[in-house]
Amino acid sequence: MSGPGSLADLVRRQRRQQGGALCLACAAAACVSLAAVALLGLSGWFLAVAAVAGAAGPAAVLGFNYVLPSAGIRLLAILRTAARYGERVAGHQAALRALAEIRPALFAGLAAGSPERMLALSSGEASARLVQDVDAIETVFVRRSAPWSAGAAMLVCGLLLALANPWAVAVFLIGFTAQLGLAAWLGARLSRAPGEAVLQAGGALKGIFQSWAAATAELHCFGLQDRAVALLMHRQQAFGAARAHAWSAEGVVLLSQAAVTGLTVAGVLAVSAATPLPLAALAALATAVAMEGGAGFARMFDRDGAMRAAALRLDEVLMPASSAPEAAPALTGAQLQLQAGAATVTLSQGQHLALVGRSGTGKTRLLETLVGLRAASPGQVRIDGMPLEAAPIGAARSLFALAPQDAAVISGTLRDNLRLGDPQACDAALWSALDDACLADRLRRLPQGLDTWVGEAGLRLSGGERRRLGLARAYLRPAAWLLLDEPTEGLDAATEAEIVTCLAARLARTGQGVIIVSHRPGPLALCAHRLELGLGDFPLAKPIQNTVQHFI
Repeated sequence: MSGPGSLADLVRRQRRQQGGALCLACAAAACVSLAAVALLGLSGWFLAVAAVAGAAGPAAVLGFNYVLPSAGIRLLAILRTAARYGERVAGHQAALRALAEIRPALFAGLAAGSPERMLALSSGEASARLVQDVDAIETVFVRRSAPWSAGAAMLVCGLLLALANPWAVAVFLIGFTAQLGLAAWLGARLSRAPGEAVLQAGGALKGIFQSWAAATAELHCFGLQDRAVALLMHRQQAFGAARAHAWSAEGVVLLSQAAVTGLTVAGVLAVSAATPLPLAALAALATAVAMEGGAGFARMFDRDGAMRAAALRLDEVLMPASSAPEAAPALTGAQLQLQAGAATVTLSQGQHLALVGRSGTGKTRLLETLVGLRAASPGQVRIDGMPLEAAPIGAARSLFALAPQDAAVISGTLRDNLRLGDPQACDAALWSALDDACLADRLRRLPQGLDTWVGEAGLRLSGGERRRLGLARAYLRPAAWLLLDEPTEGLDAATEAEIVTCLAARLARTGQGVIIVSHRPGPLALCAHRLELGLGDFPLAKPIQNTVQHFI
C-alpha cells in the first residue's frame, strides 16, 4: 500500500485529521479497561471478604465496613459505562468522517483510472469496492483504541496481582503474551485467506445481481427468470461458503483465546494458593477481565486478512489517480481534421459535418475517440494541427459535447440529469435547452416540472423522451463542437422535423460546430460537409472510459 495516492496514504491523512477523536477514543478505551479490571478485582475481593466475615460470626459482620468497597464498586461501574460510551462515540465518529473522505477519493480514482483496470470492473464490482471494501477499512479506525485498552488492562492487572503474589504477575504476562501471539499466528494461517475470499465472492455476487437486474425486462420476455435465479443462487452459495469458512476460522481463534484465558486464570490461582482467599479471588477475576481486554486487540489479527484484501483491491482503484497527469496541450478546437481511409476532411469551428456509413464502420467509435472514450489511432484525428494520439487521453474533451445513442439517465430528477451537462446552469438555461430538444412543452405539463423524478435509469420516461433529454444535456455543455449520434432515431417524422429546425436555429445562434451521425436524411441536411466511413476504416478498439464520465 505504498505510493503517494495509495490507500495507506489516505488512511494516514485521515488519522491526522481525525487525531483528536481518535486520541479521545484511545483514552476512553484505556479508562474502560482500567475500570473493568479494577471493578472485577475489587468485587472479587469484596465478596470473598464478606464471606469470610459472615463465616466468622455476627461480631465480625457488625464490624465489617462494606460502605467503602460498595461505593468503590459503584464508582468503577459508572466510570466503565461512561468511558465505554465515549470510546464508541469518538471512535465511530472518527471512522465515519474518515470514510466520508475516502469514498470520494475512490470514486475519483474510478472516474480517472487506468482503462485496463477500470473497465474490467463491472458496476457491481465497483460498488462492492466502494461499499464493502471501504467498510472493511473502517476497522483501522474503530480498532485504533484496542492496543491502548489492552495496555491499560495489562498494567492495572499487573498492579493488582502484585498484591497477591509476584509470581502471579509473571504467569499473567506469559498468558497475555501467548494470547496475542497465538491470535496473530492463527489469524495469518486461518483467517487471511477466508477474509479475502469473502470480499471476492461478495463482489462477484453484486456484479451478477446488477447485471441481471438491468435486464429484468428481457428476462421476463424470454422466460429466463429461472436461469437468472440459478446463477444468482450459485454465486450466493459461493458467498455463503466463503463466509462460513471465515466464521469457522474466527471460531477457532475465539476458542484458542478462551483456552488461553482459562489456563492463565488457573495458573494465577495455582501460584496464589497460599495467599488469603480475598486476594486470590481478586487475582483470578482481575486476570479474567484483563485477558478479555487483550482479546479485543487479538481480534484485530483475525480481521487482518479482510483488511489486507480490501486494501489491495482499493489500491487498484487509487493507483492510476496517484500517477502524475500529463500536461494537456492548450487546444481551442478552431480546426478539426478527420481521416477515414483515403478520405480526409478539415473543418473550421462552426462548420457542420455529416458522418455516414454502414452500421459497424466506426462512426460512433470516432465520436467516442474525440471525447477521449477510446484511444486514437495514428493519423485518425488532428485538432489544431496536433495528432490526437499524441495528447493525453481526454485532453480535447472540453471542446466537445456528446449526445450518445444511449445517453445514461441517472436515478434522480430532470434537473439532476440536465445539470450533468452544466452543473451551474440556471433553470432558464435548462428550459432553453429543453425547448431546443422539443421536450419543454411535455415537461411543463408535469406538476413538479424540473423536479420530476425520472425513476431508475429514467424508466418513467419513454425512449424518445430519454433520447431528447440526452440531446438537451449536450446542448447545455459549453463546448465548441456538438457530437450528435443518431439524434432523431426512434422519433416520428413530425418530431424529427421539429428537432432539426430547432437544431439549425441553435447552431446559428451559438456558432457551434456539429458532427452528426445518422442514417436519416433530415439531420444530415444541416451539414455542408460529408465524410463516409467504410468497413475497416476504424477497426474495433477497446473503449477506455464510460460515457457517463464525459458529463461529470
